[in-house]
Amino acid sequence: MMTMKDVAEKAGVSISTVSLVLNNHDAGRVKPQIAAKVRQMAEELGYKPNPMARSLRTSRTGILGFVSEQIQGIPYTSKALQGAQDATSRYGYIILLVDTDGSARQVEQTSTLQRYGVDGFLYSKPSSQVTEVPEELVHSPLVLISTNTVDNRFPIVEPNEFAIGYDATKRLIDSGAKKIAYIGNAKPTITQATRLEGYRRAFKEAGRTFDDRLVVNVGNNDPALEMVSRLFDEQHPDAFFCYDDSRTWYVYECAARRGLTIGKDLSVIGVGNLDFIVDTFTPKLTTIAIPEYEMGYWAACKLISLIEKRSLGPHPFPDELSNLPAIDAASPAKVHCRLIENESVISK
Repeated sequence: MMTMKDVAEKAGVSISTVSLVLNNHDAGRVKPQIAAKVRQMAEELGYKPNPMARSLRTSRTGILGFVSEQIQGIPYTSKALQGAQDATSRYGYIILLVDTDGSARQVEQTSTLQRYGVDGFLYSKPSSQVTEVPEELVHSPLVLISTNTVDNRFPIVEPNEFAIGYDATKRLIDSGAKKIAYIGNAKPTITQATRLEGYRRAFKEAGRTFDDRLVVNVGNNDPALEMVSRLFDEQHPDAFFCYDDSRTWYVYECAARRGLTIGKDLSVIGVGNLDFIVDTFTPKLTTIAIPEYEMGYWAACKLISLIEKRSLGPHPFPDELSNLPAIDAASPAKVHCRLIENESVISK
């Protein structure tokens, strides 16, 4: 097993310098080029920190708890978990998962994690409703992922929902669309209201008048299809921004029944970038991706900075995630969502 002494000899520096660098305490204390050399040598030698030794030295276990509801059935949350795992691995931590239904079982499972001595928690609830943080979590370092709470005690990272509505609508305006409908969610959620606000702002900035006759909030199945069908016949939109990818199906179906072709006669943009929808529809759906991986990565980095009571340095994120807000950004930290161009928007 490689030790810090081996890394120090290979890099030509002292063991204390290696310790500072590999414990991420080098900022302002070790020259950047030397720190980079130490990390390179550690990687080449396959150096792995001893978690037991670190635990004794720091009174931390290097274990984080990830508490979520029904994670396996929700692709967004599973991507957040992957992002968190990648971040924790980078900083020498591991994650233990609690997949719960929100019942008393959650209390039991979370208490078990606390007995293992977890250093802090990530909490994600698949809901756009305001929720209370479980009492058993509030006394530990805690970061929330896309979870709206009744207070502002804990850092939150979430998608920029306003920008989702704004960007989708502006894209349709720029495509030349004249009558842009919004197919929203019948449930009065925070997400629904904020995306609608972005939709309205795009109209205002383009010098257009908002027309509430082009807004239809739907649920599921036949009633939703009937409402979208009525919108087609009464208002004759030439473009649609849909609350999520699932609701774009009603637009595709109504267009097909009328002999209209998406991408040629009508434009459609969804939200979610769900593979089983985007890759199934013809033409392929243009959509906005929810950055769950990025939010999980950010949340884990934020949690580690709280646990260790330090900054993670000027570059805590990989280059491909450079659009993330700073670790010390005001809460809620909002992550911009990327528009994925496919084939469902008419080209000028």
